[in-house]
Amino acid sequence: MADVLDAGIHVRDAARSAMSGATGVDTVLAALSQMMEYDHASLARWDPLRRRHTTLAGSYPDDATAYIETRLHHDPVFPVLRSPARGGLWLRDVPGQLLAASPGFQEVLSPLGIEDGVAQCLFAADGRYVGMLNVSTRRPRHTPDPARAVLTLLTEALAAAVDARATPPPEQAPADARRFGGLSPRELQVLAELTAGRTNREIAQRLYITPRTVGTHIEHILAKLDLPNRAAAAARAAAWGIEPSR
Repeated sequence: MADVLDAGIHVRDAARSAMSGATGVDTVLAALSQMMEYDHASLARWDPLRRRHTTLAGSYPDDATAYIETRLHHDPVFPVLRSPARGGLWLRDVPGQLLAASPGFQEVLSPLGIEDGVAQCLFAADGRYVGMLNVSTRRPRHTPDPARAVLTLLTEALAAAVDARATPPPEQAPADARRFGGLSPRELQVLAELTAGRTNREIAQRLYITPRTVGTHIEHILAKLDLPNRAAAAARAAAWGIEPSR
């Protein structure tokens, strides 16, 4: 257990280094391999505008990477994965009927001979879904597995490292802010959703944030643009040519 904890500290340090831009995200996966042996792993960032994952670092074959990026969020297993209340979803814990209905397992993992591993959704401190960690092995892991608990403790650092890759370069931010009334990229996403007449709950589901967070963003949008209500905000977005992603 002590060795796993020590390795976990190295993973946390690698994630913090990647978050600052001092090193790449690949160093996080390299450190993770010392904590839990694997055959394939990847860290992917969720792109709410394009509504797909983008792999930041990984060792899966091309077809598996493509599945993670473009199809995993439609897999029947994904709603279970994305629950913030749970830790990672370990392969051995997935009910058999769910695996049977999962194209990700039947078409991607099973042909690779994968018998164990974990998929861990990552959430920012403000509740946003920012990406995920996938780890797969052809050999069943020992039980009890101390890496389970340590990985749960690392999710905050991993989320911060993944989320940092979505931040626009500083030189781009002022121009965007001036053009759109000082709105942040996330506020622009919420504003775009208002043009479709969606409720806070519907926007939350599309952007993988909470309805409460959506409400806070709308309050900030109205204040920054000096508008009376969300209908006026939607009209302003339409005038700017802002539309929600499909």
